[in-house]
Amino acid sequence: MIYQRSSQLFAEAEKVIPGGVNSPVRAFKGVGGTPIFVKSAKGAYLFDEDNNKLIDYINSWGPMILGHAFEPVVNAVIEKAKKGTSFGMPTELETEIAQLAVSMVPNIDKIRFVNSGTEACMSAIRLARGFTKKDKIIKFSGCYHGHSDSFLIAAGSGLSTFGVPNSPGVTQGTAKDTLLASFNDIENVKALFESNKNEIAALIIEPVAGNMGCVPPREGFLQSLRQLCDENNALLIFDEVMTGFRLAKGGVQELYNVVADIVCFGKVIGGGLPVGAFAGRNEIMNYLAPIGPVYQAGTLSGNPLAMAAGKAMLEALNNDDEIFTRLEEKTAYLHQGIHKVLTENKIDFTINRVGSMISVHFDKNPVFDFQTAKNGDNETFKKFFHGLLNEGVYIAPSAYETWFITDALTYEDLDFTINAINKVAKSL
Repeated sequence: MIYQRSSQLFAEAEKVIPGGVNSPVRAFKGVGGTPIFVKSAKGAYLFDEDNNKLIDYINSWGPMILGHAFEPVVNAVIEKAKKGTSFGMPTELETEIAQLAVSMVPNIDKIRFVNSGTEACMSAIRLARGFTKKDKIIKFSGCYHGHSDSFLIAAGSGLSTFGVPNSPGVTQGTAKDTLLASFNDIENVKALFESNKNEIAALIIEPVAGNMGCVPPREGFLQSLRQLCDENNALLIFDEVMTGFRLAKGGVQELYNVVADIVCFGKVIGGGLPVGAFAGRNEIMNYLAPIGPVYQAGTLSGNPLAMAAGKAMLEALNNDDEIFTRLEEKTAYLHQGIHKVLTENKIDFTINRVGSMISVHFDKNPVFDFQTAKNGDNETFKKFFHGLLNEGVYIAPSAYETWFITDALTYEDLDFTINAINKVAKSL
Protein backbone atom coordinates (compact mmCIF):
# COMPACT_ATOMS: atom_id res chain seq x y z
CA MET A 1 0.00 0.00 0.00
CA ILE A 2 1.01 3.61 -0.56
CA TYR A 3 1.22 5.92 2.46
CA GLN A 4 2.63 9.03 0.80
CA ARG A 5 0.05 11.45 2.18
CA SER A 6 0.29 9.97 5.71
CA SER A 7 4.06 10.33 5.62
CA GLN A 8 3.78 13.97 4.59
CA LEU A 9 1.24 14.70 7.31
CA PHE A 10 3.41 13.02 9.94
CA ALA A 11 6.41 15.13 8.93
CA GLU A 12 4.29 18.26 9.29
CA ALA A 13 2.88 17.10 12.63
CA GLU A 14 6.34 16.46 14.09
CA LYS A 15 7.13 20.18 13.73
CA VAL A 16 4.30 21.31 15.99
CA ILE A 17 3.27 18.25 18.08
CA PRO A 18 5.72 16.32 20.32
CA GLY A 19 6.60 13.17 18.39
CA GLY A 20 3.97 14.09 15.81
CA VAL A 21 1.18 12.49 17.85
CA ASN A 22 -1.11 13.32 20.78
CA SER A 23 -0.84 9.84 22.32
CA PRO A 24 2.51 7.99 22.18
CA VAL A 25 1.45 4.55 20.90
CA ARG A 26 0.15 6.15 17.71
CA ALA A 27 3.70 7.00 16.69
CA PHE A 28 4.57 3.42 15.62
CA LYS A 29 7.68 3.47 17.82
CA GLY A 30 6.97 -0.12 18.85
CA VAL A 31 6.74 -1.42 15.29
CA GLY A 32 8.73 1.05 13.20
CA GLY A 33 7.53 3.02 10.23
CA THR A 34 5.23 5.98 9.84
CA PRO A 35 1.79 6.19 11.47
CA ILE A 36 -1.35 6.08 9.35
CA PHE A 37 -3.43 9.26 9.24
CA VAL A 38 -7.15 8.56 9.12
CA LYS A 39 -9.53 10.56 6.94
CA SER A 40 -12.78 8.83 7.80
CA ALA A 41 -14.31 5.62 9.13
CA LYS A 42 -17.56 3.74 8.71
CA GLY A 43 -18.69 0.50 10.27
CA ALA A 44 -15.73 -1.89 10.49
CA TYR A 45 -13.48 0.13 8.14
CA LEU A 46 -10.95 2.93 8.26
CA PHE A 47 -10.14 5.09 5.23
CA ASP A 48 -6.76 6.81 5.40
CA GLU A 49 -5.45 9.97 3.77
CA ASP A 50 -4.06 7.91 0.87
CA ASN A 51 -7.53 6.39 0.30
CA ASN A 52 -6.53 2.94 1.56
CA LYS A 53 -9.32 0.89 3.12
CA LEU A 54 -8.42 -1.00 6.30
CA ILE A 55 -10.40 -3.46 8.44
CA ASP A 56 -10.15 -1.98 11.92
CA TYR A 57 -9.33 -4.07 15.00
CA ILE A 58 -8.58 -1.27 17.46
CA ASN A 59 -11.85 0.63 17.04
CA SER A 60 -10.55 3.78 18.75
CA TRP A 61 -9.06 1.44 21.41
CA GLY A 62 -12.43 0.00 22.31
CA PRO A 63 -15.39 2.37 22.20
CA MET A 64 -16.62 1.59 18.67
CA ILE A 65 -18.26 -1.64 19.79
CA LEU A 66 -21.08 -1.15 17.23
CA GLY A 67 -18.86 0.25 14.49
CA HIS A 68 -17.65 3.67 13.38
CA ALA A 69 -20.18 6.41 12.66
CA PHE A 70 -22.95 4.36 14.30
CA GLU A 71 -26.05 6.18 13.13
CA PRO A 72 -27.96 6.56 16.44
CA VAL A 73 -24.85 8.04 18.07
CA VAL A 74 -24.14 10.39 15.17
CA ASN A 75 -27.75 11.59 15.09
CA ALA A 76 -27.82 12.14 18.85
CA VAL A 77 -24.67 14.27 18.70
CA ILE A 78 -25.94 16.32 15.75
CA GLU A 79 -29.29 17.07 17.38
CA LYS A 80 -27.67 17.98 20.70
CA ALA A 81 -25.04 20.22 19.03
CA LYS A 82 -27.84 22.29 17.49
CA LYS A 83 -28.94 23.21 21.01
CA GLY A 84 -25.50 24.15 22.34
CA THR A 85 -22.23 22.33 22.90
CA SER A 86 -21.38 23.17 26.52
CA PHE A 87 -23.09 24.95 29.40
CA GLY A 88 -21.13 24.31 32.58
CA MET A 89 -24.54 23.77 34.20
CA PRO A 90 -26.60 20.65 34.98
CA THR A 91 -28.72 19.05 32.25
CA GLU A 92 -31.47 16.45 32.39
CA LEU A 93 -29.43 14.29 30.02
CA GLU A 94 -26.75 13.71 32.67
CA THR A 95 -29.34 12.19 35.01
CA GLU A 96 -30.80 10.05 32.22
CA ILE A 97 -27.49 8.43 31.27
CA ALA A 98 -26.61 8.02 34.97
CA GLN A 99 -29.90 6.22 35.60
CA LEU A 100 -29.28 3.99 32.58
CA ALA A 101 -25.73 3.11 33.62
CA VAL A 102 -26.76 2.36 37.20
CA SER A 103 -29.56 0.09 35.94
CA MET A 104 -27.15 -1.87 33.72
CA VAL A 105 -24.22 -2.35 36.11
CA PRO A 106 -24.56 -4.36 39.34
CA ASN A 107 -23.46 -3.04 42.73
CA ILE A 108 -23.42 0.68 41.92
CA ASP A 109 -25.80 3.31 43.28
CA LYS A 110 -24.29 6.51 41.95
CA ILE A 111 -21.96 7.53 39.13
CA ARG A 112 -19.85 10.64 38.51
CA PHE A 113 -19.00 11.54 34.91
CA VAL A 114 -15.59 12.92 33.94
CA ASN A 115 -13.74 13.35 30.64
CA SER A 116 -11.41 10.36 30.32
CA GLY A 117 -10.50 6.99 31.75
CA THR A 118 -7.36 8.52 33.24
CA GLU A 119 -9.45 11.08 35.10
CA ALA A 120 -11.86 8.39 36.30
CA CYS A 121 -9.09 6.21 37.76
CA MET A 122 -7.26 9.17 39.28
CA SER A 123 -10.47 10.35 40.95
CA ALA A 124 -11.34 6.84 42.16
CA ILE A 125 -7.99 6.56 43.93
CA ARG A 126 -8.43 9.96 45.61
CA LEU A 127 -11.92 8.95 46.70
CA ALA A 128 -10.68 5.62 48.08
CA ARG A 129 -7.92 7.34 50.06
CA GLY A 130 -10.35 9.89 51.43
CA PHE A 131 -12.94 7.26 52.33
CA THR A 132 -10.51 4.86 54.04
CA LYS A 133 -8.19 7.56 55.43
CA LYS A 134 -5.19 5.52 54.24
CA ASP A 135 -2.54 6.37 51.67
CA LYS A 136 -1.12 3.33 49.90
CA ILE A 137 -2.54 1.57 46.88
CA ILE A 138 -1.79 -1.72 45.16
CA LYS A 139 -1.61 -1.88 41.38
CA PHE A 140 -0.46 -4.66 39.09
CA SER A 141 2.56 -4.75 36.81
CA GLY A 142 1.37 -4.34 33.24
CA CYS A 143 -2.00 -2.84 34.12
CA TYR A 144 -2.43 0.68 32.77
CA HIS A 145 -4.82 3.07 34.48
CA GLY A 146 -3.94 6.25 32.63
CA HIS A 147 -1.09 8.70 32.98
CA SER A 148 -1.75 9.99 36.48
CA ASP A 149 1.42 9.95 38.62
CA SER A 150 0.26 7.17 40.94
CA PHE A 151 -0.13 4.75 38.05
CA LEU A 152 3.05 5.28 36.02
CA ILE A 153 4.91 2.58 37.86
CA ALA A 154 5.45 -0.62 35.86
CA ALA A 155 2.47 0.24 33.67
CA GLY A 156 1.81 -1.70 30.48
CA SER A 157 0.73 -0.55 27.05
CA GLY A 158 2.65 2.40 25.62
CA LEU A 159 5.23 2.42 28.39
CA SER A 160 6.14 -1.17 27.60
CA THR A 161 6.24 -0.40 23.91
CA PHE A 162 8.93 2.14 24.63
CA GLY A 163 10.71 -0.05 27.18
CA VAL A 164 10.26 2.61 29.89
CA PRO A 165 9.10 1.16 33.22
CA ASN A 166 8.59 4.59 34.84
CA SER A 167 8.19 8.19 33.73
CA PRO A 168 10.43 11.09 34.75
CA GLY A 169 8.33 13.61 36.61
CA VAL A 170 6.81 11.03 38.94
CA THR A 171 8.19 11.84 42.39
CA GLN A 172 9.64 9.33 44.82
CA GLY A 173 7.03 10.47 47.32
CA THR A 174 4.27 9.42 44.95
CA ALA A 175 5.98 6.19 43.99
CA LYS A 176 6.42 5.02 47.58
CA ASP A 177 2.64 4.91 48.07
CA THR A 178 2.11 2.66 45.05
CA LEU A 179 2.77 -1.03 45.73
CA LEU A 180 3.33 -3.35 42.79
CA ALA A 181 1.78 -6.79 42.55
CA SER A 182 1.99 -9.53 39.94
CA PHE A 183 -1.19 -10.17 37.96
CA ASN A 184 -2.77 -13.56 38.72
CA ASP A 185 -0.45 -14.13 41.71
CA ILE A 186 -2.64 -14.07 44.84
CA GLU A 187 0.22 -15.02 47.19
CA ASN A 188 2.13 -11.95 46.05
CA VAL A 189 -0.88 -9.76 46.86
CA LYS A 190 -1.28 -11.38 50.28
CA ALA A 191 2.36 -10.61 51.08
CA LEU A 192 1.84 -6.93 50.20
CA PHE A 193 -1.13 -6.67 52.53
CA GLU A 194 0.78 -8.43 55.30
CA SER A 195 3.82 -6.17 55.02
CA ASN A 196 1.72 -2.99 54.88
CA LYS A 197 -0.77 -3.63 57.66
CA ASN A 198 -3.56 -1.04 57.90
CA GLU A 199 -1.88 1.21 55.31
CA ILE A 200 -3.55 0.15 52.06
CA ALA A 201 -6.51 2.23 50.94
CA ALA A 202 -7.34 0.36 47.75
CA LEU A 203 -6.34 -2.20 45.20
CA ILE A 204 -6.90 -1.22 41.58
CA ILE A 205 -6.86 -3.71 38.73
CA GLU A 206 -7.90 -4.21 35.14
CA PRO A 207 -10.00 -7.29 35.98
CA VAL A 208 -9.40 -8.51 32.43
CA ALA A 209 -6.11 -6.92 31.46
CA GLY A 210 -5.89 -5.25 28.08
CA ASN A 211 -2.60 -3.36 28.27
CA MET A 212 -0.25 -6.34 28.17
CA GLY A 213 -2.35 -7.87 25.47
CA CYS A 214 -5.55 -9.54 26.58
CA VAL A 215 -4.81 -11.40 29.83
CA PRO A 216 -7.74 -13.06 31.63
CA PRO A 217 -7.85 -13.53 35.41
CA ARG A 218 -7.20 -17.06 36.60
CA GLU A 219 -10.13 -18.91 38.12
CA GLY A 220 -10.81 -17.58 41.60
CA PHE A 221 -8.25 -14.74 41.37
CA LEU A 222 -10.73 -11.87 41.42
CA GLN A 223 -12.77 -13.54 44.16
CA SER A 224 -9.62 -13.88 46.28
CA LEU A 225 -8.82 -10.19 45.77
CA ARG A 226 -12.31 -9.37 47.01
CA GLN A 227 -11.70 -11.43 50.14
CA LEU A 228 -8.30 -9.85 50.82
CA CYS A 229 -9.72 -6.35 50.48
CA ASP A 230 -12.52 -7.21 52.90
CA GLU A 231 -10.08 -8.66 55.42
CA ASN A 232 -7.88 -5.56 55.27
CA ASN A 233 -10.53 -2.82 55.07
CA ALA A 234 -9.34 -1.80 51.62
CA LEU A 235 -11.48 -0.92 48.62
CA LEU A 236 -11.46 -3.05 45.48
CA ILE A 237 -11.41 -0.85 42.37
CA PHE A 238 -12.13 -2.37 38.98
CA ASP A 239 -10.72 -0.36 36.09
CA GLU A 240 -13.35 -1.27 33.51
CA VAL A 241 -12.40 1.48 31.09
CA MET A 242 -11.86 -1.25 28.47
CA THR A 243 -14.19 -3.98 29.72
CA GLY A 244 -17.18 -1.94 30.91
CA PHE A 245 -20.23 -2.36 28.65
CA ARG A 246 -18.04 -4.46 26.32
CA LEU A 247 -17.76 -7.88 27.94
CA ALA A 248 -21.31 -7.76 29.29
CA LYS A 249 -23.93 -5.13 30.09
CA GLY A 250 -22.66 -5.14 33.65
CA GLY A 251 -19.02 -5.62 32.72
CA VAL A 252 -16.64 -7.90 34.60
CA GLN A 253 -18.68 -7.71 37.81
CA GLU A 254 -21.49 -9.45 35.94
CA LEU A 255 -19.26 -11.74 33.90
CA TYR A 256 -17.31 -13.16 36.86
CA ASN A 257 -19.85 -12.44 39.61
CA VAL A 258 -17.45 -10.36 41.71
CA VAL A 259 -18.43 -7.23 43.63
CA ALA A 260 -16.16 -4.19 43.30
CA ASP A 261 -16.36 -1.16 45.58
CA ILE A 262 -15.59 1.39 42.86
CA VAL A 263 -15.77 0.83 39.10
CA CYS A 264 -14.10 3.08 36.52
CA PHE A 265 -15.48 3.48 33.01
CA GLY A 266 -14.48 5.05 29.70
CA LYS A 267 -14.41 4.00 26.04
CA VAL A 268 -17.87 2.50 25.32
CA ILE A 269 -19.68 4.67 27.88
CA GLY A 270 -18.87 7.71 25.74
CA GLY A 271 -19.93 6.27 22.41
CA GLY A 272 -16.68 7.50 20.87
CA LEU A 273 -16.55 10.92 22.52
CA PRO A 274 -14.22 11.79 25.42
CA VAL A 275 -16.02 10.43 28.50
CA GLY A 276 -14.98 8.69 31.68
CA ALA A 277 -16.89 7.84 34.84
CA PHE A 278 -16.50 6.22 38.22
CA ALA A 279 -19.24 4.65 40.26
CA GLY A 280 -19.90 2.88 43.53
CA ARG A 281 -22.32 2.37 46.35
CA ASN A 282 -23.91 5.33 48.15
CA GLU A 283 -21.71 5.42 51.24
CA ILE A 284 -18.57 5.75 49.11
CA MET A 285 -19.87 8.06 46.40
CA ASN A 286 -21.42 10.40 48.96
CA TYR A 287 -17.88 11.19 50.12
CA LEU A 288 -17.50 13.31 46.98
CA ALA A 289 -17.96 17.08 46.91
CA PRO A 290 -20.32 18.87 47.09
CA ILE A 291 -21.85 16.62 49.78
CA GLY A 292 -18.60 15.06 50.99
CA PRO A 293 -15.03 16.14 51.75
CA VAL A 294 -13.25 14.62 48.72
CA TYR A 295 -12.94 17.23 45.99
CA GLN A 296 -13.32 16.41 42.29
CA ALA A 297 -14.52 18.73 39.55
CA GLY A 298 -14.42 19.35 35.81
CA THR A 299 -15.69 22.17 33.61
CA LEU A 300 -16.60 19.82 30.75
CA SER A 301 -17.73 16.87 32.87
CA GLY A 302 -21.19 15.80 31.72
CA ASN A 303 -20.71 17.66 28.43
CA PRO A 304 -24.02 17.45 26.51
CA LEU A 305 -22.47 16.11 23.28
CA ALA A 306 -20.60 13.38 25.16
CA MET A 307 -23.66 12.50 27.24
CA ALA A 308 -25.84 12.30 24.12
CA ALA A 309 -23.35 9.97 22.42
CA GLY A 310 -22.97 7.80 25.51
CA LYS A 311 -26.69 7.52 26.14
CA ALA A 312 -27.36 6.50 22.54
CA MET A 313 -24.63 3.85 22.77
CA LEU A 314 -25.81 2.42 26.09
CA GLU A 315 -29.41 2.34 24.90
CA ALA A 316 -28.40 0.41 21.79
CA LEU A 317 -26.51 -2.15 23.89
CA ASN A 318 -29.22 -2.37 26.54
CA ASN A 319 -31.97 -2.96 23.99
CA ASP A 320 -30.11 -5.67 22.05
CA ASP A 321 -30.35 -8.97 23.93
CA GLU A 322 -28.07 -10.76 21.46
CA ILE A 323 -25.26 -8.21 21.10
CA PHE A 324 -22.79 -9.80 23.49
CA THR A 325 -23.52 -13.27 22.14
CA ARG A 326 -22.83 -12.06 18.59
CA LEU A 327 -19.59 -10.41 19.66
CA GLU A 328 -18.48 -13.55 21.50
CA GLU A 329 -19.25 -15.73 18.46
CA LYS A 330 -17.42 -13.48 16.03
CA THR A 331 -14.37 -13.28 18.28
CA ALA A 332 -14.36 -17.05 18.76
CA TYR A 333 -14.57 -17.52 14.97
CA LEU A 334 -11.58 -15.23 14.50
CA HIS A 335 -9.70 -17.04 17.28
CA GLN A 336 -10.25 -20.42 15.65
CA GLY A 337 -9.19 -19.13 12.24
CA ILE A 338 -6.00 -17.51 13.51
CA HIS A 339 -5.14 -20.62 15.53
CA LYS A 340 -5.54 -22.81 12.47
CA VAL A 341 -3.37 -20.79 10.09
CA LEU A 342 -0.59 -20.04 12.58
CA THR A 343 -0.45 -23.72 13.53
CA GLU A 344 -0.30 -24.79 9.89
CA ASN A 345 2.56 -22.32 9.32
CA LYS A 346 4.46 -23.63 12.37
CA ILE A 347 4.51 -20.28 14.21
CA ASP A 348 4.99 -20.24 17.99
CA PHE A 349 2.02 -18.41 19.45
CA THR A 350 -0.56 -18.13 22.22
CA ILE A 351 -3.99 -16.56 21.80
CA ASN A 352 -5.84 -15.06 24.76
CA ARG A 353 -9.50 -14.16 24.48
CA VAL A 354 -12.33 -12.93 26.70
CA GLY A 355 -15.57 -11.92 25.02
CA SER A 356 -14.77 -9.43 22.28
CA MET A 357 -11.17 -8.85 23.41
CA ILE A 358 -8.44 -10.99 21.85
CA SER A 359 -4.67 -10.88 21.40
CA VAL A 360 -1.97 -12.91 19.67
CA HIS A 361 1.26 -13.41 21.61
CA PHE A 362 4.23 -14.79 19.69
CA ASP A 363 5.32 -17.27 22.33
CA LYS A 364 4.21 -20.89 22.69
CA ASN A 365 3.92 -20.61 26.47
CA PRO A 366 0.84 -19.36 28.35
CA VAL A 367 0.58 -15.60 28.93
CA PHE A 368 -0.89 -14.86 32.35
CA ASP A 369 0.96 -11.77 33.63
CA PHE A 370 3.24 -8.94 32.53
CA GLN A 371 6.42 -11.01 32.66
CA THR A 372 5.05 -13.77 30.44
CA ALA A 373 3.62 -11.14 28.07
CA LYS A 374 7.12 -9.68 27.71
CA ASN A 375 8.45 -13.07 26.63
CA GLY A 376 6.75 -12.71 23.25
CA ASP A 377 8.88 -12.32 20.12
CA ASN A 378 8.55 -8.62 19.32
CA GLU A 379 10.50 -8.87 16.08
CA THR A 380 7.95 -11.37 14.81
CA PHE A 381 5.16 -9.07 15.97
CA LYS A 382 6.62 -6.14 14.01
CA LYS A 383 6.65 -8.22 10.81
CA PHE A 384 3.16 -9.46 11.60
CA PHE A 385 1.85 -5.92 12.11
CA HIS A 386 3.30 -4.51 8.90
CA GLY A 387 2.35 -7.60 6.92
CA LEU A 388 -1.29 -7.23 7.97
CA LEU A 389 -1.20 -3.51 7.27
CA ASN A 390 -0.09 -4.23 3.72
CA GLU A 391 -2.97 -6.68 3.39
CA GLY A 392 -5.51 -4.06 4.54
CA VAL A 393 -5.91 -5.11 8.19
CA TYR A 394 -5.16 -2.66 11.00
CA ILE A 395 -4.28 -3.99 14.46
CA ALA A 396 -2.76 -2.10 17.37
CA PRO A 397 0.83 -0.99 16.64
CA SER A 398 2.03 -2.56 19.89
CA ALA A 399 2.50 -6.13 21.08
CA TYR A 400 1.04 -5.05 24.43
CA GLU A 401 -2.45 -4.12 23.29
CA THR A 402 -5.59 -6.18 22.92
CA TRP A 403 -7.64 -6.24 19.72
CA PHE A 404 -11.22 -5.00 20.02
CA ILE A 405 -13.92 -6.68 17.97
CA THR A 406 -16.86 -4.65 16.71
CA ASP A 407 -20.30 -5.96 15.80
CA ALA A 408 -19.97 -4.15 12.47
CA LEU A 409 -17.49 -6.83 11.35
CA THR A 410 -19.03 -9.37 8.98
CA TYR A 411 -17.93 -12.97 8.67
CA GLU A 412 -16.57 -12.00 5.25
CA ASP A 413 -14.36 -9.45 7.04
CA LEU A 414 -13.23 -12.13 9.47
CA ASP A 415 -12.45 -14.56 6.65
CA PHE A 416 -10.52 -11.82 4.85
CA THR A 417 -8.52 -11.22 8.03
CA ILE A 418 -7.78 -14.92 8.55
CA ASN A 419 -6.63 -15.25 4.93
CA ALA A 420 -4.44 -12.17 5.34
CA ILE A 421 -2.86 -13.68 8.47
CA ASN A 422 -2.23 -16.89 6.53
CA LYS A 423 -0.39 -14.92 3.84
CA VAL A 424 1.67 -13.02 6.41
CA ALA A 425 2.47 -16.15 8.43
CA LYS A 426 4.18 -17.74 5.42
CA SER A 427 6.80 -14.98 5.52
CA LEU A 428 7.39 -14.94 9.28
